[in-house]
Amino acid sequence: MDMEGEILTLTDETGHLLNCYVEAAVDLDGERYALLSPVDYPVDIFAWVENGDEEEILMPIEEAELSEIFATAQAVLAEQNLKLKRSALSLTVEGELPEVDEEQILAIEAEDFNENDEQDEYQLLATFFHEEQEYAAYTPIDPVLFIVRLNEHNEPELLKPEEFKLLQPKLLPYFEEHLLDDEA
Repeated sequence: MDMEGEILTLTDETGHLLNCYVEAAVDLDGERYALLSPVDYPVDIFAWVENGDEEEILMPIEEAELSEIFATAQAVLAEQNLKLKRSALSLTVEGELPEVDEEQILAIEAEDFNENDEQDEYQLLATFFHEEQEYAAYTPIDPVLFIVRLNEHNEPELLKPEEFKLLQPKLLPYFEEHLLDDEA
């Protein structure tokens, strides 16, 4: 049963929803798994804070702070015809993203980064202030993908981190092959 291109709705433990395209599906050990990509664009909001060396750095914000600034972020992004939503697993924006400006790309290195690793790159969508604190909304340049189990009703279920770690060596070759086929 080919599901590629179908839209499934992912639900997280808070009840937020995320509509996703099925990129690929595979049967493994009597279970069905799918690789999903969000229909809307994931968004991360960071706060600019001084790091003590009179230099400003971007810091992720906590859920409580997000609740305080959400309406402001929503209004700023609406000026660009982007609708900010609280979705499962991430904030997302619906709409057409602006052209990528190479000067506005943010590269983030993982804490255990080494020279062979790729940096995560983000496109700046907007900056804004809330109560004198500066914030920036970014979207990842590379696609965000999720691996899920499909239950008997073909509904996606998030994998627990330990379960994903065990299944990753088996599932990734299937999904990587599919993604490489799409690029060819």
